[in-house]
Amino acid sequence: MAPDWHALGDEYFAGSSSSTVLIGDVDCTADEAKDLCDRFEVKGYPTLKYFTNGDISEGVKYEGPRSLDGLRDFVEETLAGGVCSVYADYSSGGENLCSDKETAYINKMKGKTVHECEAQIKRLEGMSGKSMKPELKQWMNQRLNILKQIANPIKEEL
Repeated sequence: MAPDWHALGDEYFAGSSSSTVLIGDVDCTADEAKDLCDRFEVKGYPTLKYFTNGDISEGVKYEGPRSLDGLRDFVEETLAGGVCSVYADYSSGGENLCSDKETAYINKMKGKTVHECEAQIKRLEGMSGKSMKPELKQWMNQRLNILKQIANPIKEEL
């Protein structure tokens, strides 16, 4: 499986498919990785986990095919779709990746100060380690993505 995983990583490292996907690996048999592997409850090898919308609290265990084609299909269908961008110009025919709910939240928060957005970021990040339904966790991460873009517009332009 390792050769297919590394080939997938090479495809995304080259930037051929998506700027929103990062493929990486950790050797959990190495002493310096023990804390990280414990944090994400890696018990067997190989363990594959994926993270969406900037959520790095626990990850979701990947249970799909482990061939290069199966991994690539999963990434393309599930992860490579991109994220909602507060400042994207969709008037030129580009696909708007923001849901109606995200668009409404953007419109609400664009009128807030950076300080108010940062306060909301701190509040939501404080909730990120708590147990919640997947839909609520996803909405929390979507709001964090939006707030971080509003609070740090220069970073988003780079």
